[in-house]
Amino acid sequence: MLSSILRSLQFVSTPPLNPSFLSSYSSLHRRSLPPLKGKKPPTNLNKNHALFLNNPFLSILQNCKSLPQLKQIQTQITTKGLMSDWFFSSRLIAFCALSEHKNLDHCIKILYNLQNPNVFSWNVTIRGCAESENPNEAIFVYKQMLRNNGCIRPDNYTYPSLLKVCSFLMLKYLGFGILGHVFKLGFDADIYVHNGVIHFLVSSGELELASKVFDDSCVRDLVSWNSLINGYVRSGRAKEAIGVYRKMQEEGVEPDEVTMIGVVSSCAQLEDLKLGRDFHNFIEERGLNLTIPLANALMDMYVKCGNLDSAQRIFDSMEKKTVVSYTTMVVGYARLGLLDAARKLFDEMPEKDVVPWNTIIGGYVQAKCSKEALVLFHEMQAGGIKPDEVTMVYCLSACSQIGALDVGIWIHHYIEKHKLYLNVALGTALVDMYAKCGNITKALQVFNEMPSRNSLTWTSIIGGLALHGNAHDALSYFSEMIEVGLTPDEVTFLGVLSACCHGGLVEEGRKYFTQMTSKFGLSPQLKHYSCMVDLLGRAGLLDEAGQLVQSMAIEPDAVVWGALFFACRMYGNFLMGERAALKLLELDPHDSGIYVLLANMYGDANMWEEAGKVRKMMKERGVEKIPGCSSIEVNGTVYEFIVRDKSHPKSEQIYDCLIQLSRQSEISEFTYGLPKYYNDFNLGLEVETQQSSSMDIIQ
Repeated sequence: MLSSILRSLQFVSTPPLNPSFLSSYSSLHRRSLPPLKGKKPPTNLNKNHALFLNNPFLSILQNCKSLPQLKQIQTQITTKGLMSDWFFSSRLIAFCALSEHKNLDHCIKILYNLQNPNVFSWNVTIRGCAESENPNEAIFVYKQMLRNNGCIRPDNYTYPSLLKVCSFLMLKYLGFGILGHVFKLGFDADIYVHNGVIHFLVSSGELELASKVFDDSCVRDLVSWNSLINGYVRSGRAKEAIGVYRKMQEEGVEPDEVTMIGVVSSCAQLEDLKLGRDFHNFIEERGLNLTIPLANALMDMYVKCGNLDSAQRIFDSMEKKTVVSYTTMVVGYARLGLLDAARKLFDEMPEKDVVPWNTIIGGYVQAKCSKEALVLFHEMQAGGIKPDEVTMVYCLSACSQIGALDVGIWIHHYIEKHKLYLNVALGTALVDMYAKCGNITKALQVFNEMPSRNSLTWTSIIGGLALHGNAHDALSYFSEMIEVGLTPDEVTFLGVLSACCHGGLVEEGRKYFTQMTSKFGLSPQLKHYSCMVDLLGRAGLLDEAGQLVQSMAIEPDAVVWGALFFACRMYGNFLMGERAALKLLELDPHDSGIYVLLANMYGDANMWEEAGKVRKMMKERGVEKIPGCSSIEVNGTVYEFIVRDKSHPKSEQIYDCLIQLSRQSEISEFTYGLPKYYNDFNLGLEVETQQSSSMDIIQ
């Protein structure tokens, strides 16, 4: 199998698994080993070797700082006939592969031109490639090693680097092929290869196989335990990671800083502050080195557990802070809505990459400060930071919140121009943006063009269709979602019930509301109840709506009572409407809209005394009517206006335009019923005047 893989080098990420290689472990007994002290992987140069110290060429090689100098030394070694000596050639290759001034292209050139390079030379070249910016080159070197006329046999130092490359590049198929070589050559009992196998399996998401290799192994050390613990953490299986740590304690293996990073990160996932504090105390009691990654993990744990003060103390005590350190604290402040503090810390960062920018932009989006988030996005671009898919998701969410369609279209064009991968999250954000900004046709187009969709994607398009009044289409997409095997959640049903509400589909609404519990095991939340009350109320089924409110398993909120109140006012059920309104005033006594609507309802029923009492109560409580707010997007900029607002620099021209529009409406009413030629003449005159005024404002 492996030979065909190496010939084609088809890097497939999800192959069919063949765990039969695990059988070679089954007969081995278990034991944990202390960290090995004598045997280490090859380092870059053995500078204490007698030949190294006494030979002038190798002494000069130690101080080489550029490729031209290296080539001069190589020329001298070749002239003296020393390149055929394995010691000299391997040291030259090791310098090219692993030193501070390494040059892998020249290293590979030297290696391939040697007549019979030894296994050390091949191994250091593979390791150098594996640790470079182009790690897949290590696979090509290994391929060439196997083709070397069978003169060189890989050893136990060959495979850890190769397995690391397969882990990093997610080359699962190729990795399993290399494992076949490991077991065929009998290196599975070597501790370094064994740890490489576990790390590869963990990185490939094969935790059950990794656990079986670990449990059945006769050799395992602290690195083995750490690989398994951190593998469970990266897969979101925090409880199992803690369980492995407990077994490690039972076997008497002492943890190190890497172990603690894993268990502390598990506490962050579980949001278990007590256990996290216990581990923090353990670290201090044992005197473990509080490395930067461990300090960052502790801060992240405290942030996710809501204890920002403890995170801040660790941050303040750090002598050296990284981008991760700052970003973790920015996340903490943003999660608590402390945007000013988050922005201040963000501005203090000595250097910023795309991650902290995404963090601060996401913080503003989550706080519904979408205009500020888009301003930050423009600052990010001005600073020369290249956005990624996460940036685009946050910016599209900001556009969705404020209806900034032009900005959303620009972001979509940016995604296409820069060939950003349209993953599920980004595609879903685009669908949601177009749907909420009023272009449901484009939302459907993006949805149909997405290479893959999840339940969130379907939920977005269902909710979008419901928002646009396409009730039957929304229900059709819901049925299709179920057919493809996806499970709806509470948000999906909110879209379905909203569609029923917009379409007046009472029977369908009842059916899906019942199916939430009976078929999908979901408990209706307040928003689902409010949708049903609104649906029943709009259909005039006030008694059924009232009974539903009374039978709710949870306490109705203002939205539920509001839906009932508006339905009662629509159909003139003053008794039930009064009861709903009084409940609303209990829940939110400072909402001016409730007082106004209740007074109007009394007025409609000619109950002027009661209407006066409501207005008096409103005045006594100091409740003022909140002015309405409107927004409009022009050339990618969103402008907000309230009643009698004169903050805009062109407010006079805007009001002049409104006057023109009002006059046009009056003329339209006046000319209704007049002969067509007279109506068309006046309408054309007014439209021309309005267009002229509008163009002046935009310019």
